[in-house]
Amino acid sequence: MLRVGVTGGIGSGKTALTDWLATQGVIIVDADLAARSVVRPGQPALLEIADEFGEEYLDSEGELDRAALRALVFEDEAKRKKLEAITHPRIREELFQQMLKADSAYAVLSSPLLLESGQSDMVDLSVVVDVPEALQIKRTMERDQNDRTLVEQIMRAQLDRQSRIERADIVVDNSDTLEALHKRARALHYTLLARAQRD
Repeated sequence: MLRVGVTGGIGSGKTALTDWLATQGVIIVDADLAARSVVRPGQPALLEIADEFGEEYLDSEGELDRAALRALVFEDEAKRKKLEAITHPRIREELFQQMLKADSAYAVLSSPLLLESGQSDMVDLSVVVDVPEALQIKRTMERDQNDRTLVEQIMRAQLDRQSRIERADIVVDNSDTLEALHKRARALHYTLLARAQRD
């Protein structure tokens, strides 16, 4: 099966692209959902996070306080790396198992850290959803109600725009409307179907 990685910086519209592909019957394996799964109450990763960072990063229900932890680790690179050491191997294993079960014409691994985390070696080609950095900031602030400083910290922790583009097999521009993105998504889908049939 053809395995396709889809990535992009925060606010790039990666999810809008994969949501459209899902309407065509394509299996989407989502790293963000896997990241949530491995830190559910009772999971070893959550216990390690509480040990490493403190019980104050759990809410009253025993769930991870993602907003508080995100603010902490994006201010301190050493803490971010400690968190990644706890979560990334478990996320990778979860993604691997889900990709194995995928049974559509091609499967998509959607991950904001596809290129940074080594997950790109799990796919046959990489698609980058690209927008200018100013638009990334604007969209993320509007979507998440985060302040500009936090968005910029998150962007600095991700691969820079030029490096993403250089490492992409396919670049999808999403600097226009959602309708324009859907047209590009359709073209991408047919390209990937043809590649899957060829392989």
